[in-house]
Amino acid sequence: MPGSSRAIGWMLALSVWTVPLADAQQGAPANGEWPTYGGDLGSSKYSPLDQIDATNFGDLEIAWAWQSADAFMSKTSADGGEWYAASNLIFAALNEEEPNRWRDAQPPYTNNLKATPLMVDGRLFINMPTSQGAAIDAATGETLWVYNPKTYEEGTTTMTARWNQRGVAYWNDGAGGRVYWGTGNGYLVCVHAPTGRPCLDFGDQGRLDLMDGIPRAERGSRDWLNALLYSVQSPPLVVGDTIITPSSISSYNITRGAPPGWMRGFDTRSGGTKWTFHTIPQGDEYGNDTWGADSWRVTGKVGVWTMMSADPELGLIYLPTNTPAPDYYGGHRPGANLFAESVVALDIETGEREWHFQAVHHGLWDYDFPAAPNLLDIEVDGRRIKALAQVSKQGFLYVFDRVTGEPVWPIEERAVPTDTDIPGEQVWPTQPFPTRPAAFEYQGVTINDLANFTSEIRQMAIDAVDGFRLGPLYTPQSLQGTIQRPSTGGGANWSGAGVDPETGMLYVPSVNAFSVRNYRDPEAGEGATLDIIELRGEGTRAPTMPQGLPLFKPPYSRMTAIDLNTGDHAWMRPLGEGGRVRNHPMLRELDLPPLGGDHSRSGPLITQTLLIYALTTGGSDGGPRLLAVDKATGEELAWVDLPRGAIGTPMTYLQDGKQYIALTVGGSPVPELIALALPD
Repeated sequence: MPGSSRAIGWMLALSVWTVPLADAQQGAPANGEWPTYGGDLGSSKYSPLDQIDATNFGDLEIAWAWQSADAFMSKTSADGGEWYAASNLIFAALNEEEPNRWRDAQPPYTNNLKATPLMVDGRLFINMPTSQGAAIDAATGETLWVYNPKTYEEGTTTMTARWNQRGVAYWNDGAGGRVYWGTGNGYLVCVHAPTGRPCLDFGDQGRLDLMDGIPRAERGSRDWLNALLYSVQSPPLVVGDTIITPSSISSYNITRGAPPGWMRGFDTRSGGTKWTFHTIPQGDEYGNDTWGADSWRVTGKVGVWTMMSADPELGLIYLPTNTPAPDYYGGHRPGANLFAESVVALDIETGEREWHFQAVHHGLWDYDFPAAPNLLDIEVDGRRIKALAQVSKQGFLYVFDRVTGEPVWPIEERAVPTDTDIPGEQVWPTQPFPTRPAAFEYQGVTINDLANFTSEIRQMAIDAVDGFRLGPLYTPQSLQGTIQRPSTGGGANWSGAGVDPETGMLYVPSVNAFSVRNYRDPEAGEGATLDIIELRGEGTRAPTMPQGLPLFKPPYSRMTAIDLNTGDHAWMRPLGEGGRVRNHPMLRELDLPPLGGDHSRSGPLITQTLLIYALTTGGSDGGPRLLAVDKATGEELAWVDLPRGAIGTPMTYLQDGKQYIALTVGGSPVPELIALALPD
């Protein structure tokens, strides 16, 4: 029904499946492997392993530590050979050859080792910020191979994903397996799992140019900040013999034209394209009429930058899509803008859309879906449901029947503020609001939300927001500066949620943060074709509290447990004591509850007996720690010190009869992947 209100409303279910509900639950394999980013294709982040439990968690020790291969790499020398050296020397030589190679002459940032490794057949597979990939012995931490596509030589990765890689994908090809990952310069590489050598029968000698066939995606082209237009930061997903790859496309264009984030399914062996789904509908395709002024012809992004999920039994892959470019201005793209900021279910073999739900119409807040949907089976009012639970930056949890797309609990279209002084902007008058579960993070801004530890601090906060626009969730952007809460970074973000398939409980970490966007007129000779563009750097304004005090009431981060069988919050606890806040000179004498704010942004890990996550403080020396809590209550059970702050989400595996917990930690001199285990 193109053109109908239902097409741009809260949900459309195109087909009703009759597949019977399976009794099998999601979760990582019982053999102790961790074959996908989230443990399983449903992104549960759950493992049935129970060797490590509340009684011995505090005894964990570092079994081994692996230094990122980004510390040492190579470049092609003038004589055609290969020069190997410390990465800082390689980057200095590359910058001398081409001073304009990277944005602001800044070399690759190698400390951002946030990938979650896979574990298959006794080997861990991981990638690094510069797009190198590696295999590591799961028992010893020994490097088995490193493959370097040298993508850093082409330039700075997209500013929305600068030097950012979150993991790889694995496929069992019957001959030892294959490992795939996307690169910072927009390729999909394939190597043999045992050796790390390129799969010569895949694409062009082991790689696909993901920019091929994408409109306005020209290799080497850059945005006005001198960063590449097209990168990959999240792992592909393999379902059967089909591989699907996300992309990160620049949000910092000052022109109307940008590459679209079309999604494609590729053959795992040959790399041939099996299907293409136009995330911005073309011509007479369904949803095209939601792009006014023919904006579908030039608007970019609207793909998937984060992780994805799939149900191989149903033959469906679930895409959490992102915003159109640019993120915070839509004057050139009137309409609801399908399939932006949506969950889209596609047939994995054909790429045909089965159902979709758009969470934000005509997005202006960068409230795209930041994480993979969590898939699990639940029971609601005596009815078994194959469910999909999608966390959001807004602090909402949207829950659907993943077969039909029908919401488990009603989702209502409600009026939102539409007044704005942004030139040319046409704000959408309604947005979807879940009626259940309740939001898991603060939404919107009023004076009553401001910090009130003391009357003096409250007045400081009132003074700080003077001159800025306050309002409820979805208050439009403004020239004066709208205080947006949750921030553009969430609420929930890429670390997402984890679920316990045995209980139907979902665990989501979130952050109480705000952001403000600033705007400016284009400058003469700048080449801008938008009426107004985002101001960055010097001249930007945001409310600032004196002496580093927080602007809002606590908690500043928290973990929420949501029972998906009832839609109720089972518990909600601050993430940490918030030592950096409570030790402020104006607060340290006050009797304060736990304030939160110690969340590292890494995600949760769920085992048969524990909920596990990392905090930045609270260790024996006040430093970072890995924490185990009671899944039913959130009560702290045990913790161990981490050598440095966690960056990536932890995973767990079994090797030679021993359970390990592995995660990446940052810091100097080189970030590491560490494996924790019980002492022998």
